[in-house]
Amino acid sequence: MFTDKIQTILLYISVLLCFSSCYKESRLLVNADFQATIDEDNYTAPVKVSFENNTTGADFYQWTFEGGQPETSNEKEPGDVIYKGAGTYTITLEAWNDHERDLKEFTFTVDPYVTMAFDAEVLINDFAPATVKITNTTEGAVSFKWTFEGGLPETSEEQHPGEILFGEAGEHKITLVANNGRESFTLSKTIILDSPLLVDFDIEPSFDDFDYEAPFTASLVNKTQSGLTYTWEVSPSGNILENTAKNTDVTILSEGTYTITLTAGNEKETKTISKELVIKPNKNLYTVKDVKFGVKTAASTVGSFFSLRYRQIVAEKQPLEIDGKDIDLVFYAINQSFEKCYFTSPHLAANSGFYPIAGAPQTYIVNLLETSPLSFTASQFDAMTDDLPLRALDIKSADAPTEWFIVNPVPRIILFETADGRKGAIKIKAFVSEQSLSYILADIKFQKEKAQ
Repeated sequence: MFTDKIQTILLYISVLLCFSSCYKESRLLVNADFQATIDEDNYTAPVKVSFENNTTGADFYQWTFEGGQPETSNEKEPGDVIYKGAGTYTITLEAWNDHERDLKEFTFTVDPYVTMAFDAEVLINDFAPATVKITNTTEGAVSFKWTFEGGLPETSEEQHPGEILFGEAGEHKITLVANNGRESFTLSKTIILDSPLLVDFDIEPSFDDFDYEAPFTASLVNKTQSGLTYTWEVSPSGNILENTAKNTDVTILSEGTYTITLTAGNEKETKTISKELVIKPNKNLYTVKDVKFGVKTAASTVGSFFSLRYRQIVAEKQPLEIDGKDIDLVFYAINQSFEKCYFTSPHLAANSGFYPIAGAPQTYIVNLLETSPLSFTASQFDAMTDDLPLRALDIKSADAPTEWFIVNPVPRIILFETADGRKGAIKIKAFVSEQSLSYILADIKFQKEKAQ
């Protein structure tokens, strides 16, 4: 019995000694281990790395961060380390206690930071078609992919694609996708090209040359798109005021068929367009149709004054819209019944109840051909294509500005001669009753210049 107890005690002591020895042996073992985590899995510089120290059995630590900030640490948990430059780096952890050391390394690669930049220079000018020179100044990339909307070529994988041809006007996007080996970066720019050269122009006769009779003057209105230089020509004869101006005037003295040519260029191309112009012989006669002369109550609305220079009715206003010297005819009708109508000289306007016309000239009027020594029929008026029928009329001698007429007969012819000696005829076609806005409707033919 006593012997059994002794044996149990000895066994217990043996177990304790063994456990103590094993425990002491396990305390001497060091296993260096850590987990390195790349922030947001972003390997493009700058890269931030954080650490989880899983080492066992160590009491002391030495971290080495090649190329990192900081470069070393002796803390168990070293915190975050920043790698600002591209390259391949090794992180080393050495761990130890009084009896043993262990070491672990971790190697990884930081990709270069990509600085995206390129220039797209339109050569010569912005008119389509245009060649665009691409200058790539991107840094840190190892591969490139270009897209040129509307370009030739449309794509490229060259670092320096050189010159690209864009044939159409409008917006063209140029896009570069650059890659540093692991991550892609994108930059786009847009160029805008103007329309290709398109040559055109209009011939706009001067106010006095709407009938295209010689002598003839017109404005040459340039409608060219994307032009920079211009040259005008007229043949077989004629005068261009400024033959290299964008817009200019042309004067032609004689009847005939003429060709006006515009050549335009824009440093890339030159184009020409020609237009034919037919100038008729000078008949020294203007024709104005469907003129409305208002009765007295319509003097400020429909208008009762007429200007040969402007070939238009002028409303009675104070002051007049145009210079009084340019008023040639004044019409008076007492009311919509047209019981008493006449044309009178502008200088006598006040005698008919109108405002006096400052600077008004004297016009000689024949209101009643039936009581005058002159003869001029509506048929003659209609057939008149030049001023010859007017030349022989002695209108001044038959002047009767105070005589008046009534509605019948229609048509009625009124003759006149202006202060500067031009002769003309009025054919009244209708008497239109519209209460206070009543008017007569007439055609007028008159000499452009006094016959010599």
